[in-house]
Amino acid sequence: MPVYNKLVRDLIPEVIQSNGKNCRTKILNTEEYINELNIKLNEEIEEYHKAINDQSALEELADILEVIRALAEAKGTSWQELENIRARKADSRGVFKDRVFLIDVDDA
Repeated sequence: MPVYNKLVRDLIPEVIQSNGKNCRTKILNTEEYINELNIKLNEEIEEYHKAINDQSALEELADILEVIRALAEAKGTSWQELENIRARKADSRGVFKDRVFLIDVDDA
């Protein structure tokens, strides 16, 4: 019997059962949940880096977004507030559209 011990999407137990298999799950407390979301974020980023084509990369980016949404909610904010923070930073510091690569700064 494979042991996973990892956070999964809410419908995964149903998917497993629909395939005629049984699984055991538990509901995490808030601290455990945030910890597992952080682990999941790293896992999804690693999978993004290993993606073999653009479609796979997009699938992994979607997974990363889902984890970020869950982390925002677990930290007591909404996706909209997170977007507002992103927009404020974009207004004051820009985005990454122009592909600017900083080499160095002369502080003399």
